[in-house]
Amino acid sequence: MPTSLENLSTIAVIADTHGKVPPEALRLISTAQLILHAGDICDLQTLQTLQNVLPTVAVRGNNDFFPGLAEVERLTLNGVRFLIHHYPATFLKSDPDSDWYIFGHIHRPVDEIHNGCRHFNPGTVGKPNKGAPPSLAILHWRNGQWQPQFHPL
Repeated sequence: MPTSLENLSTIAVIADTHGKVPPEALRLISTAQLILHAGDICDLQTLQTLQNVLPTVAVRGNNDFFPGLAEVERLTLNGVRFLIHHYPATFLKSDPDSDWYIFGHIHRPVDEIHNGCRHFNPGTVGKPNKGAPPSLAILHWRNGQWQPQFHPL
């Protein structure tokens, strides 16, 4: 997967699938051009399902025990710098040099700006357990910026 991509119009952002990708999630994901997965995939079959739908950039979560996933991925999409990590930013030793910090782990949606960096969690696709319904997000490229839309499942 190249670390820099241009001319994208939609990105699916998901996390914490925990081995589950319901049909509604697959339908929404398939409207995008790229999947960013912020960890806790939990099995290779789920990762392969996503990779069969679209190119997928995924990171290792605390429940991912198979090889091939990095702890952190950095990429540039339409000139915007993304860092993907399973854990909230407090788990990293230093502030990321990114415009967007995509994370999972907490199983609830987050969209906040901290020190000029957008901290973004799409929620959980497969294991709601923090009071929020299952969800994912689609980022749309509009007016020179990524604009998120949350989708409850």
